[in-house]
Amino acid sequence: MNFAIPSAAVLAGAALLVACAPRPDVPRTGAADYARFCTACHGASGKGDGPMAASLTPAPTDLTTLSARNGGTFPRLQVMGRINGYTMGASDSHMPQFGELLENGTVIYDAGDGHPTETPARLVALVEYLEGMQE
Repeated sequence: MNFAIPSAAVLAGAALLVACAPRPDVPRTGAADYARFCTACHGASGKGDGPMAASLTPAPTDLTTLSARNGGTFPRLQVMGRINGYTMGASDSHMPQFGELLENGTVIYDAGDGHPTETPARLVALVEYLEGMQE
C-alpha cells in the first residue's frame, strides 16, 4: 500500500514526459519549417526578400534584425505569438497564422518570461532557428 502513491506519481510523470515528447514524424529542425513556411516571403536569408516579398504591402519583416530592434535581446515570446497569429487585433500584416500547423508534440519551454509552459515543439524549434539568424 505504501508503494501505491509513489508508483502513481512515477507513472503520472512518465505519462507527462511521453505526452510532451515530439512525435517522430515531425521535422526536428526549425530550419525545415522555416524553409517550408517562411522563405516565400522572408527569403532564405531572413531579410524579407523572398519571391513573394515584392507583391506584399507592408513588406515582410527582416527577421535578422529582431534582436537589434529589441535592445539586443531576441523577443522570443513576441515572435512565438506572431507565428501563432496572436496580434492583439492590430496588424496590417499578410502573415498567416501557423500555430495549428506547428502543433505536433509539446515541450516545456520558457520563452524568457520566467514561466515554463507547454509549447509546441516545432514552434520552439522554429523560434530558436530565427534566434540563430540574428545579426
